Amino acid sequence: MIGKISRLMTRFVSRYLPDPLIFAMLLTLLTFIIALGLTPHSPVSIVKMWGDGFWNLLAFGMQMALIIVTGHALASSTPVKRILQFTASAAKTPTQGVMLVTFFGSVACVINWGFGLVVGAMFAREVARRVKGSDYPLLIACAYIGFLTWGGGFSGSMPLLAATPGNPVEHIAGLIPVSDTLFRGFNLFITLGLIVMMPFVTRMMMPKPGDVITIDPVLLQEEADFQKTLAKDAPPSERLEESRLLALIVSALGIAYLGFQFYEKGFNITINTVNMMFMVAGLLLHKSPMAYMRAISAAARSTAGILVQFPFYAGIQLMMEHSGLGGMITEFFINVANKETFPIMTFFSSALINFAVPSGGGHWVIQGPFVIPAAQALGADLGKSVMAIAYGEQWMNMAQPFWALPALAIAGLGVRDIMGYCVTALLFSGVIFVIGLTLF
Repeated sequence: MIGKISRLMTRFVSRYLPDPLIFAMLLTLLTFIIALGLTPHSPVSIVKMWGDGFWNLLAFGMQMALIIVTGHALASSTPVKRILQFTASAAKTPTQGVMLVTFFGSVACVINWGFGLVVGAMFAREVARRVKGSDYPLLIACAYIGFLTWGGGFSGSMPLLAATPGNPVEHIAGLIPVSDTLFRGFNLFITLGLIVMMPFVTRMMMPKPGDVITIDPVLLQEEADFQKTLAKDAPPSERLEESRLLALIVSALGIAYLGFQFYEKGFNITINTVNMMFMVAGLLLHKSPMAYMRAISAAARSTAGILVQFPFYAGIQLMMEHSGLGGMITEFFINVANKETFPIMTFFSSALINFAVPSGGGHWVIQGPFVIPAAQALGADLGKSVMAIAYGEQWMNMAQPFWALPALAIAGLGVRDIMGYCVTALLFSGVIFVIGLTLF
């Protein structure tokens, strides 16, 4: 049954889902029209909201571009390639490859979402290289399906924000510690359930042998060796560019900084610390500044989608927030909820909002001030309410191509190649989320 559904979804998506840039543009127009119809704001004020927000994700867009290029450069180093090759060798058949990539991506995203997105896609490519007969789009989809676990993992934005002083709902309910969110039985059930069950779901998505998509061998070629052998009479400038000592000194500075950060603030891994770790490790493993720069240059072409599309989502987010549309959607769901159904209603409202605001932090700004007071009024579990917002966001990512961009950029595929599989994963993973929120 799962195989039939995935084939149906793949055919539907291939025919009707546009490129992510077109999706973002259409979503912009749709949000504008709905905000105009349901809120008291004028067309001029909504246009101003959109324009004011358009550049709000510049820092985040740069962070995402860096995580792609630094992660790609790290994975192209000889030691990391050997580790990926060794781990990928555990898969002997296409079926084993699909399950292994799903499990690997799920665990990696629990550790850190940025790490999981990049390394999961790299690992999927390595499995495709080693296992003949693999369906390449399905392998990359499996890497992205692993992203289902991120919100309940160690880098989950909402549970971490809820526990951080100065967050938008601290004045309402105080700080909500991670012991009430990440380390609760319902979150352990959902996260472990996804890690254990989704490999079996993706296994059943395997296409028939005659339907396996043959991938262009060029996409699976090993990256070139970025080392350069200097001539005996090389000038000082070239010797400095290929200096291993300079790479070591700069890397030592980065390691020292990370050590100070972890000592002073605890082992708090953010997107910035991930980028710093990737950059330092890549510089060390490529051995010289210019060898690393050549690896970065080879990876930079993968960032085009992020650079163009993130501003559109920033504009959509501000329209949703400042027009009050996001709050209206949240209130609609929570007004029909009681103490027992509140987490489920919050989950579905978050999933709906995720189409327009595919950002954990953005969800907390839009939904937190509505959800938390409502949870208090109903006597609902605050920790579970926080996680319900997180789960809705991470669940609907399977139908929203925003976060697939890093994996697609690394894989050299388009969104239509994988989203049919991802929508199928959305349907079956939803059962795990609903059970966890209802029974625990």
